[in-house]
Amino acid sequence: MKRVIFAFTLFILVAAAAFTALPASAAGPQWIVVNPGDTLFSIAARNGTTVEALMRANNLPNANFVYSGQRLLIPLGNPTYGAPAPQQPAPPQSAAPQPVASSVYYTVRPGDSLAAIAARYGVSMAAIAQANGLTNWNFVWYGQRLLIPGASNVNGVTAPAPQAPVAASNPSAPAAPNAPTTGKWIDVNVSNQTITAYEGSTPLKTILVSTGLPRTPTVLGTFKILRKYPAVRMTGGTPGYDYYDLPNVPYSMFFYQGYAIHGTYWHNNFGHPMSHGCVNLPTAEAKWFYEWAPIGTPVVAHR
Repeated sequence: MKRVIFAFTLFILVAAAAFTALPASAAGPQWIVVNPGDTLFSIAARNGTTVEALMRANNLPNANFVYSGQRLLIPLGNPTYGAPAPQQPAPPQSAAPQPVASSVYYTVRPGDSLAAIAARYGVSMAAIAQANGLTNWNFVWYGQRLLIPGASNVNGVTAPAPQAPVAASNPSAPAAPNAPTTGKWIDVNVSNQTITAYEGSTPLKTILVSTGLPRTPTVLGTFKILRKYPAVRMTGGTPGYDYYDLPNVPYSMFFYQGYAIHGTYWHNNFGHPMSHGCVNLPTAEAKWFYEWAPIGTPVVAHR
């Protein structure tokens, strides 16, 4: 009887040792919980996989949208969890292409993130954020136009010739047809991407703005300023696609439902459509319009 018990105990110990000797990949899929500040790019890098593999494994529609507390499956078949992916041997020095640095403009596409764009052009996220006045590195949206400073042709991306930035002051802009002829009023020209403060038929100030993108256009017509806020939180869009949550949007003047003329701290790409329908101004210029135009001031938006 003692021999039987001893044999059974030995079998259990051998089986336990065999189980603990299994490789990590044979133990089944691994789940992780998203921490505050995580992005899909950083999670992929930390777990030795790719953004595309994570999106497929978790059925994610948007590479830019993960949230704190979300559980994600790390797919099997990737390198050892928690370790960086193995690096490919560097090509011979003589075969390496010489990067050509240049500044280019890039329009954000669905699924893009600031990290992915920076990697594509061989520049840092900080450089792109600084060049475009971005305060939230986790927030870029489809259709946004970004200046990429010092882009190179690394990874097959050839930098086109640099484009001169558009000046954000004193552009010419024709007034709207059938515009008011007396008193203060504001002209918004979405074709020229300008806003002009008028006193009767006399233009007082014209600057470049950013109105709505083609899929979220600025409303056209004759309106008036309904309410004003020195700072207001704005949210909208579709979660997982183009959702935004912007605190303390400065010098906001609402002229129709949720459409407003307001200051903008998250980009400086004025002269190009960028918004979800609002009229984006540089913050200092928005302050001027905010102080100049009282509630009730007519707003004429046209092409």
